[in-house]
Amino acid sequence: MTRQNFYKSRKQRLRREVDESLVLSLVHCERALQPRLGARKLLRRLRRELIQTGVSIGRDRFLGLLWKHDLLVVCKRRSARTTDSRHGWRVYENLLRDLALTLPHQALVSDITYIRTAQGFMYLSLVMDAFSRKIVGCDCSDGLEAEGAMRALSMALKQLPAGHGAIHHSDRGCQYCCGDYIAMLQRAGVGISMTQENHCYENAQAERLNGILKQEYGLGETFLGKREVPAAVAEAVWLYNEHRPHEALKYEYPSRVHAAA
Repeated sequence: MTRQNFYKSRKQRLRREVDESLVLSLVHCERALQPRLGARKLLRRLRRELIQTGVSIGRDRFLGLLWKHDLLVVCKRRSARTTDSRHGWRVYENLLRDLALTLPHQALVSDITYIRTAQGFMYLSLVMDAFSRKIVGCDCSDGLEAEGAMRALSMALKQLPAGHGAIHHSDRGCQYCCGDYIAMLQRAGVGISMTQENHCYENAQAERLNGILKQEYGLGETFLGKREVPAAVAEAVWLYNEHRPHEALKYEYPSRVHAAA
């Protein structure tokens, strides 16, 4: 090897080490906010800062760097039943099955999930805009009564524009089929849509949201007490809406897509 090639190779190696050090620093900063954010979304999230600092790194090299430093996330799955469809309330047809969404405010999807604490379960009611993926309603409750779901729905209804023509989609749980919940939807002029019996995949968007909040934003952990949960939920919802790039949105953020309507 010539002296010129030796110094050129040394300079490239040192530059690569500096680049990797900067990338790892940015990863650690973002992971402090979103510790469970997946690698592809993390790279999209950091892309602007990397370009500004003159660092060029591809997906494969980025994944390799995360693997080398044990920074790849591993999903943890646990489940508990929150849906009780054994009731005498009327159920509705699935209106979203063949509907192509093109804008926000066309459809709301709802679900309830549990949060573990050392003092027992809390239950999180969520309402998400099906197009923008923004969480537009949420509520934490001690029990599975309909009141929590209705508070989340009330929050979601307030952000609908006049003349919206929205559809509300959920499973057939008693919280969504009860008279008070249905009356809220009817007063707001919202269409009512539900999954078919035992077809949980028909509410896949809402259930996927539950998994993201638990796996990526810490809501799947066991909290010491119930008083800690509301603040953790508020932070998780804010991070999801404002800072999580979404593949279905071409890696844009839910709040931006929702606001652009």
